[in-house]
Amino acid sequence: MLRISDISFSIEGRPLFANASATIPEGHKVGLVGPNGAGKTTLFRLIRGELTLDGGEIALPSRARVGGVAQEVPSSSTSLLDTVLAADEERASLLAEAETATDPHRIAEVHARLADTDAWSGEARASAILKGLGFDMEAQKRPCSDFSGGWRMRVALAGVLFAQPDLLLLDEPTNYLDLEGALWLESYLMRYPHTVIVISHDRDLLNRAVGSILHLEDKQLTLYQGGYDTFARTRRLRREAQAAQAKKQDARRAHLQSFVDRFRAKATKAKQAQARVKMLEKMEPITAPEEAAKQVFTFPEPEQLSPPIIAMESAAVGYGGPAILKRLNLRIDQDDRIALLGRNGEGKSTLSKLLADKLQVMEGKITRSSKLRIGYFAQHQVDELDLKETPLTHLKRERPDEHPAKLRARLAGFGLGADQAETAVGKLSGGQKARLSLLLATLDAPHLLILDEPTNHLDIESREALVTALTEYSGAVILVSHDMHLLGLVADRLWLVKGGAVAPYQGDLESYRAELLAPPPEDKPAKPAAPKTAKPSRDAMTAMKREVRDCEARVEKLSSMLEKLDAKLADPALYEPEKAKDLAVWQAKHTEATQAMEKAEALWMAALEKLETAEQN
Repeated sequence: MLRISDISFSIEGRPLFANASATIPEGHKVGLVGPNGAGKTTLFRLIRGELTLDGGEIALPSRARVGGVAQEVPSSSTSLLDTVLAADEERASLLAEAETATDPHRIAEVHARLADTDAWSGEARASAILKGLGFDMEAQKRPCSDFSGGWRMRVALAGVLFAQPDLLLLDEPTNYLDLEGALWLESYLMRYPHTVIVISHDRDLLNRAVGSILHLEDKQLTLYQGGYDTFARTRRLRREAQAAQAKKQDARRAHLQSFVDRFRAKATKAKQAQARVKMLEKMEPITAPEEAAKQVFTFPEPEQLSPPIIAMESAAVGYGGPAILKRLNLRIDQDDRIALLGRNGEGKSTLSKLLADKLQVMEGKITRSSKLRIGYFAQHQVDELDLKETPLTHLKRERPDEHPAKLRARLAGFGLGADQAETAVGKLSGGQKARLSLLLATLDAPHLLILDEPTNHLDIESREALVTALTEYSGAVILVSHDMHLLGLVADRLWLVKGGAVAPYQGDLESYRAELLAPPPEDKPAKPAAPKTAKPSRDAMTAMKREVRDCEARVEKLSSMLEKLDAKLADPALYEPEKAKDLAVWQAKHTEATQAMEKAEALWMAALEKLETAEQN
């Protein structure tokens, strides 16, 4: 259980928490939400003990392990699989000790703990996690240095999931994931065996993977039962009730004050007036909740073009080598809202770049309307903003002849007020940088807007504002996003990018979700009528053989240890009266080693039977 009791904390004189309290029961999955800058990430740092409280207490069970994603996995020559395995420090330490320990008592303890924590299946579990996050078997063998920072963040996430801390703290874990990875993580968190607190703006994840919402607002913590939609509905009703109570109190206060003002000077009414003054003084003020600042996006409207605005005939595209996508016969009209689906690496970003005219066709034909203007937003563009310049300077470069007042109005239309307009980009939040990049992408009123993961770093209110803006926008939209809530509300057509081809997807988003989360064919149980189960994959067979070897090595090590103990107990000198205590110690060690051997042999036999069954299919 995590108990947060009356905590207070300030940064540079600005209070983030003031006597805030919350209790998270063991094993609960909780979404932490609140306005940007309210202190969500700071709360994680306080729980981990990286910051010191001004007051109050944060209590966890003794020896509870708290884990979170490292900022980034270093660029090293260590393979992805070994990097993830090393993240479970207890397992790595016990395995190393099992190779060097000489004390029979300690050896028995180590092997018992390794068996209890299922350490021998570690490689298979780590590999499954990496696969879920988008790394195939070949990629798992490659060094971390082969991958970019975003991909190494996935490795860092895989590491903490593999280590399985008692309290798992995740801060925007889907920001570096595609749709497939986000859905896999959502499913994994639902099955996670310990307590989870996740900061996220992914509405679907907060509705499916957590059972409670911890809301941080006005320096206070409030725990709501249910997912995000339940929280939003409950909070709205509470705010409406609070506003109604405040309105009634204001009317009551005005009525009392009116009586006091009229009759205070009259001797016959002085006592009644004084009584009402006391009533006013005792009245606890009810403050009406402040309305949150409305988040907005204002896309400029393009003129209408004759359809189609883009057409492809037998087109192929790549990066100089073999074609990534080929035989493309596609058409886009100005009223299209298209979501691109497909597993990582299938070519969604390649198609986006082709449509944005950032790649040329290798063969075939692509025709664009002569007046077509295209807006293109991708996450890397946010990272390429000049951190030393202000948003206003960025706009001036694009519109040098435009009056500053109009430039500021454009910024305001994307939720960047007067303060942010003159602030260096490096000091803006991730969401504010994303807003600036979206403004630059839509500055020319594009007829086609291509958005590749536009919601990273945007809070829930901003995502809802983006949905509204895209719904009202009169241009075509191409969307690549892990946010299924956004896709479901904006897209009216689905294109599946798979196997080098692009074709309309016949199902809906829910059927695609089910397809992605379905186990691979080799893991599905055999149909009752089938005489044999499906033959395990090569990777599964390799894992089973490795488990047999590990179990056999463990039995051999314990056998050697028992031989030494037998020899020790066979020494007549040990049975002298003055050696009674030593004899008891060695007999206890022999008993423990025997019990460890029985367990090890059982695991070995089970692994052998599993392998034999698989080989017979």
